[in-house]
Amino acid sequence: MHMSPVLLSALALIAYLIATASVLLRIFHPAGPHFKTTFSAASIAIVLHMFALTALLFTDNGQNFSLLNVVSLICWLITVAITLAALRSPAILLLPVVYGFACLTQLATLITPQYMQIQHFEQHISILAHIFLAFIAYAVLIMAMLYSLQVSYISHKLKQKDFTAVTRHMPPLVYAEKLQFRLLLAGTILLGLALLSGALFMDNWLAKANLHKNVLSFIAFLVFALLCWGHAHKGWRGKTAYTLTITGSVLLTLAYFGSRFVREILLDKL
Repeated sequence: MHMSPVLLSALALIAYLIATASVLLRIFHPAGPHFKTTFSAASIAIVLHMFALTALLFTDNGQNFSLLNVVSLICWLITVAITLAALRSPAILLLPVVYGFACLTQLATLITPQYMQIQHFEQHISILAHIFLAFIAYAVLIMAMLYSLQVSYISHKLKQKDFTAVTRHMPPLVYAEKLQFRLLLAGTILLGLALLSGALFMDNWLAKANLHKNVLSFIAFLVFALLCWGHAHKGWRGKTAYTLTITGSVLLTLAYFGSRFVREILLDKL
């Protein structure tokens, strides 16, 4: 039986809510959250989210890369990655953040009119490769930002000697910090490749409509590259790493979604 994207999104929202509540209700409990409930609900939500997203993205007329669909796609990528990471290592602080945001994307899908922006990427494989690199780079760098937030929280609690908040279900500070910089380096390389592929394969790379996106993306790349260099050669970490990671992430978010938000959400209501 074929299920509509609306029903799939509604069911995904419910499953994400269960996963979020399962973590939050026992986030600082010595035994940790009930992982069977959390990951069962999260797995169901991720699968339902994937089916709903596939139906919304791939239409009979082409690929619908509207702002909401793109946000939902990146959210799905991050949710899958953090969930898989949490199965191998403690990531309890990140789970309610990513599941909560996934709830918001599903809710937005249900209450926001669908804006159609049809593309035909099957006719332009090089552009599809550029978009794929850009999506993965953004997802990885946002994950690095989330780990940076986690590192900052754990470090703050340790400095206050508040060990009740740092349970065995949270990663050791050194491990979380190491993973943060690994993600940062991988995301920076992917972002550089995305910028290079766009410059090589997109005819309208320097067009007015794309100029602000490319300029902000390049500045974000420089910020991330500077942080990678500073960490490797100067030992930058802590507040410096946190500030630069947040700065780069904000710039990249404005680059990816700023103009599209104005065009598709704000101007559409005027």
